[in-house]
Parts: sequence; structure tokens; C-alpha cells
Amino acid sequence: MAQATPKISLSVSRDIQFNKLKLSGGNVRRTLLQSLTVRPVLDENGAETGLFEIPAGGRRYRALELLVKQKRLAKTAPIPCVIRTDGIAEEDSLAENSFRVPLHPLDQFRAFLALREKGQSEEEIAATFFVSVAVVKQRLRLAAVSPKLLDAYAADELSLDQVMAFSVSGDHARQEQVFERLKTACSKEPYVIRRRLTEGAVRASDKRARFVGVEAYESAGGIVLRDLFQGDGGGWLQDVGLVDRLAAERLEREAAAIRAEGWHWLEVAPDFPYGHGFGLRRLRGEEVPLTAAEAAEQAALQAEYEQLEAAHAQDESMPDEVDQRLTEIETRLTALEERPVTFDPAEIARSGAFVSIDGDGELRVERGYVRPEDELPIAPDPDPAIEGEEDAAAPTAMPLRIESDDAPGDERIQGGPEAAAEPEEEDGIKPLPDRLMAELTTHRTLALRHALGERPDVAFLAALHALCLKLFYPYTQDTCLELDLRQTAFTAQAPGLSESEPAKAIGARHQARAGALPHEAADLWDALAAADGDTRQRLFAHCVSASVNAVQEAWNRRPKALAHAGRLAAAVRLDMAAAGWTPTVDTYLGRVTKARILQAVREGKGESAAQRIAHLKKGEMAAQAQDLLAGSGWLPEPLRTPGQAVTAAPETTEAEAELPPADPGQAEADEPTEDPAEDWRTAAE
Repeated sequence: MAQATPKISLSVSRDIQFNKLKLSGGNVRRTLLQSLTVRPVLDENGAETGLFEIPAGGRRYRALELLVKQKRLAKTAPIPCVIRTDGIAEEDSLAENSFRVPLHPLDQFRAFLALREKGQSEEEIAATFFVSVAVVKQRLRLAAVSPKLLDAYAADELSLDQVMAFSVSGDHARQEQVFERLKTACSKEPYVIRRRLTEGAVRASDKRARFVGVEAYESAGGIVLRDLFQGDGGGWLQDVGLVDRLAAERLEREAAAIRAEGWHWLEVAPDFPYGHGFGLRRLRGEEVPLTAAEAAEQAALQAEYEQLEAAHAQDESMPDEVDQRLTEIETRLTALEERPVTFDPAEIARSGAFVSIDGDGELRVERGYVRPEDELPIAPDPDPAIEGEEDAAAPTAMPLRIESDDAPGDERIQGGPEAAAEPEEEDGIKPLPDRLMAELTTHRTLALRHALGERPDVAFLAALHALCLKLFYPYTQDTCLELDLRQTAFTAQAPGLSESEPAKAIGARHQARAGALPHEAADLWDALAAADGDTRQRLFAHCVSASVNAVQEAWNRRPKALAHAGRLAAAVRLDMAAAGWTPTVDTYLGRVTKARILQAVREGKGESAAQRIAHLKKGEMAAQAQDLLAGSGWLPEPLRTPGQAVTAAPETTEAEAELPPADPGQAEADEPTEDPAEDWRTAAE
């Protein structure tokens, strides 16, 4: 049976004496229907008292009150009013003020809060006032900001964006602490407020948080700070200890499955320093080939991908369903191409693996590392000069010495005069004497040097072969070139070194180069000889790059080597800012003096910016400098490449234009010269 549509009932309108009216506490506007909206005042028993309160129209009431005080309006003058009895007072006030003159945001925040405290849900409030649930949640979140900050906002001491930034944390004491610090800070931007309120928390984009999962963290009782007013990447996980514990527990669970594969040792940690495999031999393993079913699936997916691309090549925009299907195909093809690697069980028994978390929050397993102490003993190479010879020659019979009585002291050899001649050689060829072998091979070595010096192509191939053996096939002696490729381990592990863009790129390039080389060192020469010139050059560059050491250490002074590093950087046009290095509190600003912090800001953003933070304490100065230098491209002296500008020239304000230069001589010295070689020579001096 169909339900009857409810009829709309209009509120009663009548004239009420002014002295029977009073303002209601339910009026949400604190900072106009034409007729006043009023509600009867009820006594304890719910009966009308004859008085009426005004939840909407407070300013008009004040205007009428002023007329009464000026004797221009009688206290008993009838006032047109609309009497409402359904709903609650806040609905009257909010409806009038929302649909007419906009409310001050603070009034709207408090009104939503009052409605929720009276039992209405966020969905009911949103439906009543034709706004989304997200808007209601935002307003209620703002209403939870410290009353002290809301009062400051009402007094125009804070902007709406700043109040929204404070809503990231629900801790009023922390909010007020940051607000007090904000009064003396040179930067009061909302992002600065958010950063201070979330100090010590773990961003949801952190690899530990992504590895654990926000849902698992919250299920364990963790609290997540969220920003309802802008993208926050999932918020901030407040309990750092809980994040670390959950990450360690999951790592151990994952490591148990890896350990079951039979590895000799396993190291487990959320992160390992860059170069943690230095000095260890990496097993190559064998890729598992595609099965017949997988090969057929790969071919079918590739054909479908090409067909979809061809069908929509002329479309200005790809349909959503087609774009989604192409993404699915790409994901599956990538999974098919990244084949698992198997190892010899005998090699597994004497090698190990590293288990950690990669930069994307996924499990990283690096299998097949052999420690030097676990290497098998190397059998000496057989000497080709003695290969195939008999085990030992028969002992030579010593001649019999006979002394004659007729000729005392005269020695006679048995067998007569012929026996006194040099004994005949034994059957078979003896090895050449060592001295003769050394002399002959010396001649050959000298001639080989000359011949190789006349053939740059073969010399390049030989050098590439030797370098590849050092880099990809350690513990081998398959080259006569005494070229040494030294890879120095970094004694200082800079923050974020393992996850830096250069580190990731080098690791990916090394794996790609290694995968293209043969497994056995004995097959390397033939593989390099058959490779094209471009492949050889790229492989050569990779090998040579592994030997670069431009680290400056107090105990190892190498001024000429560091000068050469500057020249090399200029030759490859190295730009550390483009390589991803940025000046932060951890990487630079928090570890130098205040004078250097100011120098950095002065060079990167200008004199006025430096003066704005000059009065701050070092910790606050470093934090402010980090924000000021973000995206500026400024670099400290050790990271600058000769011939490159320090940073883009900052815009000069009128105030800066009136300031005298801090050091004209220094400014002149910082100007790049036209000759890059002159720059690196100057830097070396």
C-alpha cells in the first residue's frame, strides 16, 4: 500500500509585543529574515510562558532595542514574527544565515557542533542544510580547535587557512604551544603549522607505514592524524614505536619463509646502509623460464595491447575502460617479464640474503651473497709447462769411484774413458728452466705491449674485459692486465643515501648490465668481442664509474684527486640539485653554524630573507631556512660544480636594493668564469 506524501505545514505568523521578546542562545550568528523567527519559551512543565526567544534575527532585534532606548518605538509595539515550534532553535538560525547573508565561518563551526551535541548525526546535518557530509566533518573538525585559537581567529589574528592547519592535531595544549611559537616566527604559512604539529610522527607515505599498512596500525591501537582540508598522503602515524614494532614483526614473518629456502645466513632490518654488500660476491642464479601457458598468455596480452592501442590511436582521450584495461595488461606483462631466479642448492648452503623494506614499502629480498670466509678454497691453476709429464723421473745411478793402488789418488770411472763423458739425457722433454721461462715471456710481454698499443680497439676490449672481471666476477684471475678497479666503501653514511635517486639508478643499471653478461668468467671475452660498440662503451662507462672516489675525509687528504673530481664533474655537467639533493635540517642546515645557515639563505633567497630569520635560535633558524630554500636549487660549496651558478638569482625587492652588498669581493669571486677549466683550477687552489 502506497504511503501518503506528507503535507508541508507553514509556521504561524503573528504580532508580538517587543517586551515579550528576548534573544535566544541558539542564534548561531555572533559576530536577516524580514520577519523575526521566534520560538515560545516553555516552563519546566513544557507550558508556554508568554515570552518568545529569537534564534534568528539578532541584529534586527538589537536595532529595535536601540529604537526603544531612543523613545522612538514603544516597548509594547507589535513586531511581525514567525512562530516555530518544530525542530530546534539552531536549525532556524543556521537555515536563515546559510541561505542569506553568509555566516562568519566560526559561527558555522559552532552551529554544527551544537547540532551534533543535540543528537543529530553528520549525515542528518548535511541533509538538512544541503551540504556534503565532508563539509560537515570539516566544520566539526574546526570546531575542535582550541578555544584560544578560535578567539584569535575571531579577532583576525589567524586566517581561516591557519585555523584549518591547526585542526591536524586534536591536542589543544600542542596547538597552543605552536601558536605561541608562531607569534615570533617569520613564516606563518599553514604548511609550517602542519609540520610543527606533526613533528616526530611518521607520514603514511613513509616506507615503514606503507609496509605495515595504516589499517593494521589502527587495529593495533595506533592513532592517525589526518588533514581534512587538503591532501595529506594518508595522514601521520603518531605512535612511532608502534610502527617500528609492527614493521619488525612483519619482517620477521617474511624472513621465516626466506630462511626456509636453506640460506646459510640471513640479515633482517628495515633498512641497510648503502653498499652493504661491499666485499661480498653476488651469485648470478638462473632465471626460471616461462612455461608454455605463461608464454601463450604473454603473447595474447601483447597482441591485445597492440590492438587496443591501434584502435584508439586517433582518439583525443582514451576511454576509461580502455585505459584501465591497458593498465591491467601492462601490470601483468611486467609480472611475467620479471622472472624469479633459482640458485644451486650447494651455493645456497654457503651464501645468504638481506631482507629489508624498499622505498615503496614493499618487501626487498636480496639473495645470493657469499662472504669471503664462506668461499670454497681456490685450486691452483695447473702449469701448462709440466702438464702431462711423468710423476717423477727415475733416480740417476751414481758412477762408481774406484781408487787404484798403482796410482794413489787417481780416480777411475767404471766403464773406461767413454764413461767419463757427460751423461745422456733421459727419454722425454723436461720443463724449461725457470730463468729461461722468465726471459722468454719477458720478450713476449714487451712485444705484446707494443702490439696492443698499436691497436686501440683491442686495447679497449682488453681493458673492458679486465674491468668487468673485477666488477662482476670477483675472485677470478682470468686477465693478464694488471688493471685494478677499486670500489671504496663509504665510511660516512649520509641521510637517505640508499634511497637517493643516484643510488637507485646505479643499482638498476648494475643489475641490467650484469644480466646481459655470461654467467662464467671464461665466456666473458667472447661475449664482449661479439657486442656492438655502443654496448661496450656503456659497459665501460659503468665499470669506470664504480671506481670514482671524491669523498673528502680529514684523515685522507687528497687535494689533487679532489681537484680532478671537480674537473670530472664539470665535464659531465653534474648538477646536484637536479640529482635530488636538497638542503634540509638533517642533510645540512641543522649541522652547521648559524652563520652558515644565514649565508645559505642569503645566497639562495636574498639578504632580506636572511635578515628575517637572523634573530631566531639555531633550531628554529634551521627549520625556517629549510622552508625558504625548498626548490631554490641552492647548494653548499662541496656540492657545487665549477662553472655552474650557485642558484637562480633571487628577485630583489626594493628593500634589498637599498642594502649595501655584504662583501663585494666575495660576490665577485662567486661569479662563474667563462673557462670551466679555470674554475676547477681555482677551486683546487
